[in-house]
Amino acid sequence: MKILCVADHIDPLVYSPNVKQRFSDVELVISAGDLPMRYLGFLSSSFNKPVVFVFGNHNLDNFHRFKKRPAIASSNPAGDPVETNYFGSTSAEDRMVKVKDLLILGLGGSRRYNKGEHQYTEFQMFTRMLRKVPRLLWNKLIHGRYLDILLTHASPYGIHDKADACHMGFKSFLWFMDKFKPTYLLHGHIHLYDLNAQRETRYNGTTVINVYDHYILDTEERQAHG
Repeated sequence: MKILCVADHIDPLVYSPNVKQRFSDVELVISAGDLPMRYLGFLSSSFNKPVVFVFGNHNLDNFHRFKKRPAIASSNPAGDPVETNYFGSTSAEDRMVKVKDLLILGLGGSRRYNKGEHQYTEFQMFTRMLRKVPRLLWNKLIHGRYLDILLTHASPYGIHDKADACHMGFKSFLWFMDKFKPTYLLHGHIHLYDLNAQRETRYNGTTVINVYDHYILDTEERQAHG
């Protein structure tokens, strides 16, 4: 499957009337955050293919739509999300999303650096992960694997991250990859201005990819090359 991955920056090559011709074989669009919903809506309508996303720490105007209602509400005892789909795009925030044969779990947001929205301490991010363990175990039982893609906004600690408080990665992502071994971890947040900057890193069997701007991931080609 060919996947158009986007994050952080609206690329004129993508935000173009010719996008479907330029990326004619794309079957799925994945956003790693910090992009406006109108951009995702454009990609959804242009390709007429699934769009799966998480939020970053910017462009949060519509983030409230996807927050869980209080579990105490009598009409919503489970505390379900207000919405999961908007602008033709499906939120993977704290959810497992299955697209064709791909199992995708989303954990957006960044390190907490100024008490802003969708920012988390290390402990808070780890807690978010623990809540997904039952579903991951279910996937292993039913599908033979925990998941295929961990979709984040921030990077793992020590992989593509930076030393400042905002752009430091999460150590809990390293723990997650050790335990559940996703094939890919796709993230944004770390802007790449050098065409030769490192986008990919292998970590314990997982390919970590910074999808800043746009990136084409061909899962079948990678499987063919081992």
